[in-house]
Amino acid sequence: MRIHVLLAPAGPLPGGSGVTAVVVDVLRATSTLTAALANGAARVIEAATVDEGFAVRDRNPGSLLCGERDGRIVAGFDLGNSPFEYPRERVAGRTLVFASTNGSQALRLAAGAKRRVLAAFVNLAAVAERVRGAREIAIVCAGKLGRFALEDAACAGLLVRRLRAHGGEPHGAAAALAERIAPSDPGSVRALVEGAAHALYLRSLGAEFARDVAFCARLDAIDQAFEV
Repeated sequence: MRIHVLLAPAGPLPGGSGVTAVVVDVLRATSTLTAALANGAARVIEAATVDEGFAVRDRNPGSLLCGERDGRIVAGFDLGNSPFEYPRERVAGRTLVFASTNGSQALRLAAGAKRRVLAAFVNLAAVAERVRGAREIAIVCAGKLGRFALEDAACAGLLVRRLRAHGGEPHGAAAALAERIAPSDPGSVRALVEGAAHALYLRSLGAEFARDVAFCARLDAIDQAFEV
Protein backbone atom coordinates (compact mmCIF):
# COMPACT_ATOMS: atom_id res chain seq x y z
CA MET A 1 0.00 0.00 0.00
CA ARG A 2 1.60 3.26 -1.16
CA ILE A 3 0.29 6.47 0.40
CA HIS A 4 0.58 9.88 -1.24
CA VAL A 5 -0.51 13.21 0.24
CA LEU A 6 -1.55 16.39 -1.55
CA LEU A 7 -1.43 19.27 0.93
CA ALA A 8 -3.78 21.34 -1.27
CA PRO A 9 -6.08 20.43 -4.19
CA ALA A 10 -3.64 21.29 -6.96
CA GLY A 11 -1.70 19.32 -9.52
CA PRO A 12 -2.39 15.84 -10.87
CA LEU A 13 -3.80 13.16 -8.60
CA PRO A 14 -0.92 10.78 -7.80
CA GLY A 15 -1.32 7.06 -8.22
CA GLY A 16 -3.13 6.88 -11.55
CA SER A 17 -6.73 6.00 -12.34
CA GLY A 18 -6.74 3.01 -9.99
CA VAL A 19 -5.99 5.14 -6.94
CA THR A 20 -8.24 5.38 -3.92
CA ALA A 21 -8.62 9.08 -3.10
CA VAL A 22 -9.27 10.13 0.48
CA VAL A 23 -10.62 13.68 0.65
CA VAL A 24 -10.03 15.68 3.84
CA ASP A 25 -11.67 18.99 4.79
CA VAL A 26 -11.85 18.95 8.57
CA LEU A 27 -13.42 22.44 8.86
CA ARG A 28 -16.01 21.58 7.68
CA ALA A 29 -17.00 19.84 4.46
CA THR A 30 -15.94 16.24 5.02
CA SER A 31 -16.97 16.36 8.69
CA THR A 32 -20.39 17.67 7.65
CA LEU A 33 -20.87 15.26 4.74
CA THR A 34 -19.85 12.32 6.92
CA ALA A 35 -22.51 13.34 9.44
CA ALA A 36 -25.07 13.76 6.66
CA LEU A 37 -24.38 10.34 5.15
CA ALA A 38 -24.45 8.75 8.60
CA ASN A 39 -27.92 10.28 8.91
CA GLY A 40 -29.09 8.61 5.73
CA ALA A 41 -28.32 11.02 2.89
CA ALA A 42 -28.31 9.00 -0.32
CA ARG A 43 -25.70 10.68 -2.50
CA VAL A 44 -23.31 13.62 -2.77
CA ILE A 45 -22.63 15.52 -5.99
CA GLU A 46 -19.94 18.17 -5.75
CA ALA A 47 -20.29 21.52 -7.50
CA ALA A 48 -17.21 23.68 -7.99
CA THR A 49 -19.11 26.98 -8.12
CA VAL A 50 -22.35 28.45 -6.84
CA ASP A 51 -23.78 28.68 -10.35
CA GLU A 52 -22.90 25.07 -11.04
CA GLY A 53 -24.63 24.12 -7.80
CA PHE A 54 -27.90 25.71 -8.89
CA ALA A 55 -27.64 24.03 -12.31
CA VAL A 56 -26.98 20.59 -10.81
CA ARG A 57 -29.90 20.96 -8.40
CA ASP A 58 -32.15 21.83 -11.32
CA ARG A 59 -31.07 18.63 -13.09
CA ASN A 60 -31.73 16.53 -9.98
CA PRO A 61 -35.31 17.13 -8.78
CA GLY A 62 -35.71 16.65 -5.06
CA SER A 63 -32.06 17.25 -4.30
CA LEU A 64 -30.82 19.67 -1.64
CA LEU A 65 -28.36 22.42 -2.58
CA CYS A 66 -25.80 22.76 0.18
CA GLY A 67 -22.61 24.62 0.97
CA GLU A 68 -21.18 28.02 1.76
CA ARG A 69 -19.02 30.93 0.80
CA ASP A 70 -16.89 32.61 3.47
CA GLY A 71 -18.36 30.11 5.93
CA ARG A 72 -21.97 31.25 5.54
CA ILE A 73 -24.85 29.65 3.67
CA VAL A 74 -25.37 31.06 0.17
CA ALA A 75 -28.63 32.84 -0.61
CA GLY A 76 -30.96 30.36 -2.30
CA PHE A 77 -29.20 27.27 -0.91
CA ASP A 78 -31.19 24.78 1.14
CA LEU A 79 -28.47 24.03 3.69
CA GLY A 80 -25.12 25.45 4.72
CA ASN A 81 -21.99 23.65 5.88
CA SER A 82 -22.80 22.86 9.51
CA PRO A 83 -23.09 19.21 10.56
CA PHE A 84 -26.05 20.22 12.71
CA GLU A 85 -28.04 21.23 9.63
CA TYR A 86 -28.16 17.63 8.39
CA PRO A 87 -30.36 15.62 10.79
CA ARG A 88 -31.93 12.39 9.59
CA GLU A 89 -35.37 13.91 9.21
CA ARG A 90 -33.97 16.51 6.80
CA VAL A 91 -31.55 14.50 4.66
CA ALA A 92 -32.49 10.81 4.73
CA GLY A 93 -32.82 9.52 1.18
CA ARG A 94 -31.89 12.87 -0.37
CA THR A 95 -29.22 13.77 -2.88
CA LEU A 96 -26.93 16.55 -1.66
CA VAL A 97 -25.52 18.94 -4.25
CA PHE A 98 -22.55 20.32 -2.34
CA ALA A 99 -20.80 23.57 -3.26
CA SER A 100 -18.37 24.65 -0.56
CA THR A 101 -15.39 26.96 -0.86
CA ASN A 102 -12.66 24.35 -0.42
CA GLY A 103 -14.07 20.86 0.03
CA SER A 104 -15.80 20.80 -3.33
CA GLN A 105 -12.53 21.65 -5.07
CA ALA A 106 -10.82 18.69 -3.41
CA LEU A 107 -13.69 16.40 -4.37
CA ARG A 108 -13.49 17.61 -7.96
CA LEU A 109 -9.74 17.01 -8.13
CA ALA A 110 -10.33 13.45 -6.91
CA ALA A 111 -13.07 12.80 -9.47
CA GLY A 112 -10.79 10.67 -11.62
CA ALA A 113 -9.98 8.23 -8.83
CA LYS A 114 -11.29 4.69 -8.72
CA ARG A 115 -12.86 5.46 -5.33
CA ARG A 116 -13.38 8.64 -3.30
CA VAL A 117 -13.65 8.33 0.47
CA LEU A 118 -14.56 11.17 2.82
CA ALA A 119 -12.27 11.58 5.83
CA ALA A 120 -12.05 13.85 8.84
CA PHE A 121 -10.95 13.47 12.42
CA VAL A 122 -14.53 12.51 13.31
CA ASN A 123 -14.33 9.20 11.41
CA LEU A 124 -10.64 8.53 10.90
CA ALA A 125 -10.56 5.00 12.35
CA ALA A 126 -13.41 3.96 10.05
CA VAL A 127 -11.60 5.47 7.06
CA ALA A 128 -8.41 3.55 7.84
CA GLU A 129 -10.42 0.34 7.97
CA ARG A 130 -12.27 1.19 4.74
CA VAL A 131 -9.19 1.83 2.60
CA ARG A 132 -6.58 -0.48 4.09
CA GLY A 133 -6.83 -2.98 1.23
CA ALA A 134 -6.03 -0.40 -1.46
CA ARG A 135 -2.73 -0.58 -3.33
CA GLU A 136 -2.48 3.17 -4.01
CA ILE A 137 -3.96 5.85 -1.78
CA ALA A 138 -3.90 9.59 -2.41
CA ILE A 139 -4.98 11.76 0.51
CA VAL A 140 -6.23 15.08 -0.86
CA CYS A 141 -6.31 17.96 1.61
CA ALA A 142 -8.82 20.68 0.80
CA GLY A 143 -6.71 23.37 2.43
CA LYS A 144 -7.77 26.99 2.37
CA LEU A 145 -8.21 28.76 -0.98
CA GLY A 146 -5.69 26.45 -2.61
CA ARG A 147 -3.15 26.74 0.18
CA PHE A 148 -1.98 24.65 3.13
CA ALA A 149 -4.33 24.25 6.11
CA LEU A 150 -2.88 22.81 9.31
CA GLU A 151 -5.96 20.85 10.37
CA ASP A 152 -6.25 19.03 7.04
CA ALA A 153 -2.56 18.18 6.82
CA ALA A 154 -2.54 16.93 10.41
CA CYS A 155 -5.59 14.76 9.75
CA ALA A 156 -3.88 13.33 6.67
CA GLY A 157 -0.81 12.66 8.77
CA LEU A 158 -2.72 10.76 11.42
CA LEU A 159 -4.32 8.64 8.70
CA VAL A 160 -0.86 7.91 7.26
CA ARG A 161 0.32 6.86 10.72
CA ARG A 162 -2.66 4.56 11.21
CA LEU A 163 -2.27 2.99 7.77
CA ARG A 164 1.33 2.09 8.59
CA ALA A 165 -0.14 -0.52 10.94
CA HIS A 166 -1.74 -2.13 7.88
CA GLY A 167 1.43 -2.14 5.80
CA GLY A 168 1.15 1.35 4.35
CA GLU A 169 4.26 3.05 3.00
CA PRO A 170 4.23 6.87 2.78
CA HIS A 171 5.72 8.31 -0.42
CA GLY A 172 7.03 11.84 -0.85
CA ALA A 173 7.88 14.83 1.28
CA ALA A 174 4.24 15.87 1.79
CA ALA A 175 3.33 12.52 3.36
CA ALA A 176 6.38 12.70 5.62
CA LEU A 177 5.56 16.25 6.71
CA ALA A 178 1.93 15.40 7.38
CA GLU A 179 2.88 12.43 9.53
CA ARG A 180 5.35 14.51 11.55
CA ILE A 181 2.72 17.10 12.51
CA ALA A 182 -0.08 14.62 13.22
CA PRO A 183 -1.62 14.74 16.72
CA SER A 184 -1.51 11.59 18.80
CA ASP A 185 -4.64 11.51 20.97
CA PRO A 186 -8.13 13.07 21.28
CA GLY A 187 -6.89 15.93 23.42
CA SER A 188 -4.17 16.97 21.00
CA VAL A 189 -6.60 16.64 18.07
CA ARG A 190 -9.02 18.97 19.82
CA ALA A 191 -6.29 21.50 20.64
CA LEU A 192 -4.95 21.49 17.09
CA VAL A 193 -8.33 21.89 15.40
CA GLU A 194 -9.62 24.53 17.80
CA GLY A 195 -6.37 26.50 17.44
CA ALA A 196 -6.32 26.42 13.64
CA ALA A 197 -6.68 29.71 11.78
CA HIS A 198 -9.94 28.71 10.11
CA ALA A 199 -11.40 27.62 13.44
CA LEU A 200 -10.65 31.05 14.87
CA TYR A 201 -12.43 32.63 11.90
CA LEU A 202 -15.45 30.37 12.23
CA ARG A 203 -15.78 31.08 15.95
CA SER A 204 -15.72 34.79 15.18
CA LEU A 205 -18.99 34.26 13.24
CA GLY A 206 -20.91 33.24 16.35
CA ALA A 207 -21.84 30.50 18.78
CA GLU A 208 -23.34 28.16 16.17
CA PHE A 209 -20.07 28.13 14.26
CA ALA A 210 -18.13 27.54 17.48
CA ARG A 211 -20.32 24.46 18.01
CA ASP A 212 -19.33 23.26 14.54
CA VAL A 213 -15.64 23.60 15.39
CA ALA A 214 -16.13 21.55 18.55
CA PHE A 215 -17.89 18.85 16.54
CA CYS A 216 -15.10 18.72 13.95
CA ALA A 217 -12.46 18.46 16.70
CA ARG A 218 -13.77 15.10 18.00
CA LEU A 219 -11.67 12.06 17.14
CA ASP A 220 -13.43 8.90 15.92
CA ALA A 221 -16.90 10.04 16.97
CA ILE A 222 -18.53 8.42 13.90
CA ASP A 223 -17.81 4.75 13.21
CA GLN A 224 -18.60 4.87 9.49
CA ALA A 225 -16.70 5.90 6.35
CA PHE A 226 -18.41 6.78 3.09
CA GLU A 227 -17.58 6.78 -0.60
CA VAL A 228 -19.02 9.47 -2.86
